[in-house]
Amino acid sequence: MTGHGKAKRGIPPKSDFNSWYPSIVEIADLVDKRYPIKGMDVWKPYGLTAMSLIDGLARKQMSRTGHSEYRFPLLVPEDLLEKENKLVSRLKAARDAGVDPSELRMDEEDSGFKKEVYWVTHGGENELDIPMFLRPTSETPMYSMFSLWVRSHADLPLKTFQIVNTFRYETKQTRSFIRVREIHFFEAHTVHATEEDATEQIHEDAEMVQNILHDLCLPSIVSKRPVWDTFPGAWYTVAADVVMPNGRSLQVATYHHYRDQWAGAFDLSYEDSEGKSRLCHQTTFGMSERLLGAVVGMHGDDQGLIMPPAIAPYQVVLFPVAAHANEDVLPAIEGLASSLSDCGFRVKLDLRDVRPGVKHYDWEIKGAPIRLELGPRDLASGNCILSLRTGGKNEVSLDGIAETISEALDSISDELRSRSSVHIESLIRPFPGIVMQGGKWELAGEIEDGIIYEIAFDGNDSDAEVLEKLTGLAILGDCDSQFSEPRPCVVTGRMTSRRQYLARMY
Repeated sequence: MTGHGKAKRGIPPKSDFNSWYPSIVEIADLVDKRYPIKGMDVWKPYGLTAMSLIDGLARKQMSRTGHSEYRFPLLVPEDLLEKENKLVSRLKAARDAGVDPSELRMDEEDSGFKKEVYWVTHGGENELDIPMFLRPTSETPMYSMFSLWVRSHADLPLKTFQIVNTFRYETKQTRSFIRVREIHFFEAHTVHATEEDATEQIHEDAEMVQNILHDLCLPSIVSKRPVWDTFPGAWYTVAADVVMPNGRSLQVATYHHYRDQWAGAFDLSYEDSEGKSRLCHQTTFGMSERLLGAVVGMHGDDQGLIMPPAIAPYQVVLFPVAAHANEDVLPAIEGLASSLSDCGFRVKLDLRDVRPGVKHYDWEIKGAPIRLELGPRDLASGNCILSLRTGGKNEVSLDGIAETISEALDSISDELRSRSSVHIESLIRPFPGIVMQGGKWELAGEIEDGIIYEIAFDGNDSDAEVLEKLTGLAILGDCDSQFSEPRPCVVTGRMTSRRQYLARMY
């Protein structure tokens, strides 16, 4: 985190992250938060382009792994939600009781998304026979159709995805990209013949997430969520968390293994090669605009945004200097912009009638990776001035400029990854431990705000509750990398290799 610096156009210093973040998303022209519904921002062109480029990264991974893009309706009838709620309630109750769901008898219970959805009760002036709601996610509409499409083992695997808006009545404090009521949502849903095939899909999801985060220059903590933080409809949940500058973890991707739990509720079965009917196994994979929020929070500084080259709306911004003094400057820089565009770079030629300093200032705030200026002296020398948003300003030759820019963009990405990794490492500390005194647990040391604590833990739900109540932090779950040597569990004292983290979550 940077220290307090001089404010730029009203941008608070990043060290005051809670003020810096909402200011920068507006000053950098990503969204306008003044729409009269809380948690529903207006996307502006610069922010929407960046988000569309993130979508492109996801689509690239989907294409590589054989997923097909669909688009399901926004409205879902209430009776489908009731089917989902019944299933989720049963699974949650079975999980809490430690029994198989088939052994459980239960009364009707509100669960699932029912308390979070936006309802549609009228079509014009006519009351609807069956109320509808805006999708909070798409299990119910998708799976009712999957059961019509899947008949035999030849129809499997079915690998689908969509990029749509979802709606949830978020009651907590909203924050652009991080906690909103209208969510730009990516969701992949797959159907498989066996549990093993579904498990392989989870491994593939993990790889895709890391590929996307690599392009966004975002290292992450990957954890198998603890039972109490697993979606009740899932067998297990894995999540990737980015650590924001204030030390809070931000969940940016999740993938769930459903086993055959949803298939039973939605009559999703297939006929195997021997003519026997079998329930399908399913997975889901979800991401959202939180990815852009993580980019803003992690890479920005006191001067504004820093856009990773992979999603920068403009990778190179060019502007002339003293074009009035030499009539050759303008045609030269226009030709350079065209040439770079033809090479595949996203290019912006800024011809506004303002001083070059103002242009530098503006594009620094918006986080353009490279700024390039060309003036009469540069033309005479065959060079130009290249400035990197991560720092550094150099005179470079116009000969081979495309290769120079390509290398510069790679160096910016590497620098952002390095900075982010150092940031995470600087915030992870050993846990001070707990001790039993007078018949109750107490902390053995002080818990600092904004720190993520590493622990060895293999306790039960009660042990976890002790830790979370004492610290005010949440257990993220089993880390994908275990300790190389067993250590004593922080609560039970039993030796374990299970590495977990305690963090304050968004």
